[in-house]
Amino acid sequence: MATKLHIKKGDTVRVLSGSDRGKEGRVLQVFPKDQKALVEGIRLVKKHIKPSQQNPNGGIIDQEAPVHISNLMVVDPSTRKPSRVGRKMSEDGKLVRYAKKSGNILK
Repeated sequence: MATKLHIKKGDTVRVLSGSDRGKEGRVLQVFPKDQKALVEGIRLVKKHIKPSQQNPNGGIIDQEAPVHISNLMVVDPSTRKPSRVGRKMSEDGKLVRYAKKSGNILK
């Protein structure tokens, strides 16, 4: 069974380590089983494309590769700074995520 992650699709995250350290991007997809996430513009790799009807010449394209979630931190939308994520019950009884640094609720 996959554990609950602190990152969701659509979050803005900052990279903590690696060659893209310090860069920010939006999460495109999350892989809970592998504990990895695909982040827009981060960890670009070259992919060789065979000629097809959509791309008759083929060629080499840049494509995002998954990053381990331990190397990512959610950016608080109000302060634009990275923050740890906590979970708490809201007034209407739903579990919501919040930024521990500012206390603001994340979408």
